[in-house]
Amino acid sequence: MKATMFRGSALALAISISCVPAAQADSVLDPTFKMLAGILNQPNFTPSDQYSINDDIWITADDGVTLSANLLVPTAGEGPFPAIIFINSWALNEYEYTIEAQKFAAQGYVVLSYSTRGFGASEGLIDTAGPKDMADLSKVIDWLIENAPVDPTRIGSAGISYGSGISLIGAAQDDRIRAVAAMSTWGSLVESLYGNATPSLIWGEVLNLSSQLMGRPDPIIDEYYNAMLHQELDRLPEIISWANARSPLTYVDQLNENGTAVYISKNWGDDMFHANSVLDLFSRLNGEKYIDLASGTHATTEVMGMMGLGSNRIFNNVHRWFDHHLKGVSNGIEAEKPVQMEVKLTGRVEGFSQFPVAEAHTRQWYLHPREFLAAGELEASPFQSWWSQTNRIDSLLDTVASTGIPILSQTAEQFNLPTLASMPLILSGQGIWFETNRLDDPLKIRGEANLKLQVEPQYKKAQLVAYLYDMDGWGMGKLITHAPVTLPAAEAGKAVTLDLNLVTTAYDVPAGHKLVLAVDTQDLLYAEPTLYPYAVEFKFTNKKQSVLTVPVL
Repeated sequence: MKATMFRGSALALAISISCVPAAQADSVLDPTFKMLAGILNQPNFTPSDQYSINDDIWITADDGVTLSANLLVPTAGEGPFPAIIFINSWALNEYEYTIEAQKFAAQGYVVLSYSTRGFGASEGLIDTAGPKDMADLSKVIDWLIENAPVDPTRIGSAGISYGSGISLIGAAQDDRIRAVAAMSTWGSLVESLYGNATPSLIWGEVLNLSSQLMGRPDPIIDEYYNAMLHQELDRLPEIISWANARSPLTYVDQLNENGTAVYISKNWGDDMFHANSVLDLFSRLNGEKYIDLASGTHATTEVMGMMGLGSNRIFNNVHRWFDHHLKGVSNGIEAEKPVQMEVKLTGRVEGFSQFPVAEAHTRQWYLHPREFLAAGELEASPFQSWWSQTNRIDSLLDTVASTGIPILSQTAEQFNLPTLASMPLILSGQGIWFETNRLDDPLKIRGEANLKLQVEPQYKKAQLVAYLYDMDGWGMGKLITHAPVTLPAAEAGKAVTLDLNLVTTAYDVPAGHKLVLAVDTQDLLYAEPTLYPYAVEFKFTNKKQSVLTVPVL
């Protein structure tokens, strides 16, 4: 019998890493995972007369690498049956989906779960959703058709995180996959880990260190991650090429040509893979598609629901998706609006026919400078003055404007617990904030806000992080969304226009509250471009305006 290889769950890993300095993470986490058995990496099969279990399967890839797998086959009827292939998340193995695999098998599906190369008991090095992983998925399909009572015209693929990306790219390259369920997926790997030229620090460390602790990574993963982290700009073209080949967004045309039915789930606080590029992917799909957008961070909604620790809306819809597209069941999902948005901090879900939301229109606010250390203003009319004005901040200290405690704060939003900050406590020397007048009516944000900033960096490197807040009458702000931007090769003293899209969200700002835009120079989620103190000046002139644009209902 094959040995189970595990050292803990990815969620425990992420939380632990966020509290440990990178240099110490390896030595601290390794014994942690030896002590904490990862329940998602253990076989938890329940014997049943509804299906048979084969937990000793090895599939040989084209290059001789063997992949570890398990197979569940319904015992009622002779088949052929529809089939679902589950693909592991990063740092986990083929036992991750044991609970759901048994549910599907009891409902008449052949279910095969396997560990991708480099993880679990599978051989080889981690390919990070690369060409070898795609060839492996096709080989798994070959094996399944040859060795199980499967209808080859009714095969689906599913996964959370890593498994979701392999499912999407694999379906684009192998048209035998007719339907996909991609949970906590990514669209562009470049945008996810280096969006707006800003290296993802916490989540990058999670991915890099977990691959070393719980898998066998290709050395190129650590090499590219560190080159990105240290802004080795001469290496960016090769890194971007490598990442684009591993981005589902690259293959959207093939998904359309194959007619793949695509289900996606995404969490608003997923700072590993921000929602923007996933929604770009979704908007470009022209076949059957459906997306659930929920509160929480990376994979938390899906994993907690699967384990019975929260709402299981996502996996309930995964079942409905496969039942409809692989069994032909008319269960209502085909008639629902394909964009389902949970409004943050409410638990309320709204349906829309498309994204961007057709019912939304844009509202614009122009940034007006602060006076005497007070807040700047967000006004409906452009800034007008006989002379230009300047506000200045520096990078000496962080401010209270923040995404909160990495991973934990975003998970808390899943339970309607907001990330809070007092706007008047933002240090005027290190941050700046702009506020609207009190809102006469609720402001229902649905989509991707955009910010154009006129700034002048005073050093060759700089970083800004923009935050959108809902501020009450006491000055307390609830975080709505954010976005970072980094200038790794700026020209000191030269004015630039920064154009950045904030992370897509759905949020209702109550009447009587104010919408606040706060900007500072650092956030725990992201790697700083330099430890050298620098300043950034915000420029206000008649000719070049700084503008906040927000999609609202």
